[in-house]
Amino acid sequence: MRLDKYLKVSRIIKRRSVAKEIADKGRIMINGKVAKSSSDVMTNDELVIKFGNKTLTVKVNELLETTKKDDAERMYTIVKEDYAQDFRQEN
Repeated sequence: MRLDKYLKVSRIIKRRSVAKEIADKGRIMINGKVAKSSSDVMTNDELVIKFGNKTLTVKVNELLETTKKDDAERMYTIVKEDYAQDFRQEN
């Protein structure tokens, strides 16, 4: 399955066009290699997605063509979630 479609179907990113834009800027890696939006995603792959302040690492559990909201969470497991600067801390 294409990377941009996987991110949309799994609901990690809400729109496929946004997933394509992020991937084409080099902010997504599959198993340690920079990925394009057309890169293939397989089960057991590890995706590292760099949002603005957050870096999300997920493991692909399964590939589904379409999902309901409850099924989308089964498609991946969050391995790690890092923040460059944590704004959630209280002063």
